[in-house]
Amino acid sequence: MKLTKLEHAALILELSGQKLFVDPGSFTTALTDTAGTAAIVITHEHADHWTPEQLRRVLELNADVPIFAPAGVAAAAAAVCDAKITIVRDGDSIDVGPFALRFFGRHHAVIHESLAIVDNVGVLINEELYYGGDSFTIPQGVTVSTLAVPAGAPWLKISEVIDFVLAVKPLRSFPTHEMVLSRAGKDLSNARIKAATEQGGGDFFPLEPGDSLDL
Repeated sequence: MKLTKLEHAALILELSGQKLFVDPGSFTTALTDTAGTAAIVITHEHADHWTPEQLRRVLELNADVPIFAPAGVAAAAAAVCDAKITIVRDGDSIDVGPFALRFFGRHHAVIHESLAIVDNVGVLINEELYYGGDSFTIPQGVTVSTLAVPAGAPWLKISEVIDFVLAVKPLRSFPTHEMVLSRAGKDLSNARIKAATEQGGGDFFPLEPGDSLDL
């Protein structure tokens, strides 16, 4: 399975000639080469994780592609585009094309007590890659081979990121959710994620947008 990191929180997984897009949002360059898409996963409703325009770029070449997301995304999408969303919740498992998806968690991490907490689901793909969306939900009972680690956001502290990596103990990790950081900020977060990953016996890969990794 080939992983390609896009800007911010967006990922592409490719296997057996099919693609899975995860969280293509407003900080991600317009999607291209979307033919052969098996599914789209959206972890939550915030615009940096999905936009109607990004969905339409996939739907133009894959009219019936399934989209899996929590209820908040379904409600938001219904108001602005014709995308049909299959609502997923904590504990759900779905097979689509060559991809086996398992969903974990219920809520977005707290940004501030004055702001509403939206639904958020993390996704485990082919028992290999775990991406928690905007949360530090740990997939219980799972050995995580590859962990997508949030590097910067209004809802996190680097100490929480370190604790998350130490708790999961992935065999490998890479940074995501980093477009809100300067180059210096990315380097700082990468160093902390690398140290925490190596403490658990894993390897860190400082992927930049467009970089790929064979899983």
